[in-house]
Order: sequence, then structure tokens, then C-alpha cells
Amino acid sequence: MEKSIEAIWKEGFLRNEALVGPKITNLYNQKSIHFIDKYKRMFKINLNAIAIGSIAVLGFSFFIGIPIMGIGLFLVSTGVFLVNKKLSKGLDRIDENVNSYQYLKSFRSWLDDQISVNKKMARIYYPLIFLSTIMGFWYSSRNGQQLSKTIMNELTVKYPDLYVVFGMPLIGILAVVLMLTVLAFFGGKIYNWDLNIVYGRVIRKLDELISDMEDLRAE
Repeated sequence: MEKSIEAIWKEGFLRNEALVGPKITNLYNQKSIHFIDKYKRMFKINLNAIAIGSIAVLGFSFFIGIPIMGIGLFLVSTGVFLVNKKLSKGLDRIDENVNSYQYLKSFRSWLDDQISVNKKMARIYYPLIFLSTIMGFWYSSRNGQQLSKTIMNELTVKYPDLYVVFGMPLIGILAVVLMLTVLAFFGGKIYNWDLNIVYGRVIRKLDELISDMEDLRAE
């Protein structure tokens, strides 16, 4: 196919001076539906990956002796899954009987809401993932002895004046708190980075398509 669909649409607009030709309208509608169906499939696959991955991590964590980490990651992943599962229902409420431009604009509005909710959640679940990982390893066992006790024994011998709070070095607690604060502060930006890796190309294509349609409607 030598010409892209976008090129065909533009030629149709230039000939008819408006989006009135039934063939051109049908091309827009089909392109819009195909685009959103593709996103729905990707979204569903990623949700299923979160669900399956969280269960796998939970089971594996018990197998290797770090259940606290597995339980924490499972709970965080379950929360992310349930929230996005609920948000996905909004996709089914988008009216497919409107024209392709309104259809894509409605989808973009839903997508903005979905991204906004996940950015807010990211400020919570990234710190929780980090904390679950740290606590999981801290309370794990090695050679029949809890790793935390092994580390503390070595530290107290090497640093006899080490200040300890609740069985943990104060400097370590402060470092963890600092990292949690950083993750909470930059959680939204980290989420944007993840989003760009998974959906960046699709979202850019959506914005380009909407922009092209707006330009053609203005001519």
C-alpha cells in the first residue's frame, strides 16, 4: 500500500473541503476503532501480566525464604490490578456511534484520567515496593539464622558504638526513610517513564492522529 491511510484521508478532505464523504468517514471510523481495540488488548495483557506475576512472585518468595517481600509485592500488585480493572470499565462506556474524532477525543479523556489516577498511586506503591523488598531481605533466613541478626552481629563487632533502634541501625533506618521520601516525591515521574516504555509509541500515535484530524477539520 503506497499511501498511508492518513494521506488518503487528507486527499479526501482536500477534494470535499469537509469530512462529508461516506468512504472517508468510514476510514476514520475504522482507524479509530482499530486503534482503540489495539490499546484495549495491550491494556488487558498488561493487567493479566500483573495478576499472574504477583502470584508467581508470592509463591517464589516463600520458596526462597523471603515471604514478607512476596506478600508486600502481592498486596501492592493486587491494589494496582483492582484499580485499573475498575478504570478499564470506562473504555466500554465510550460511545462508538459518534464520529471518529469525538470517539478518539473521548478515549483520550479517559486515558488522561487513567494516567492521573496511576500517577497518584505510584507515589504510594513505589515506596511500598521498596519497603517490602528491604523488609523481605532483612527478615529472611540464611543458614538457619535470620539475616538481620547476622548483619547486626557483624556491625556491632565492627562498630561497637553503633546506635540501634528496634534492633536496626539508626543510620539504616534514616537511609530507608530518605529513599522512601525520594520515591514518593518522584513516583509520578517514575510512572511516566514506565508508561512511556510500555505505551509511549501508542500514545504518540493517538495524539498525532487527533492532531491530523483537527488540522483537516480546520481546512
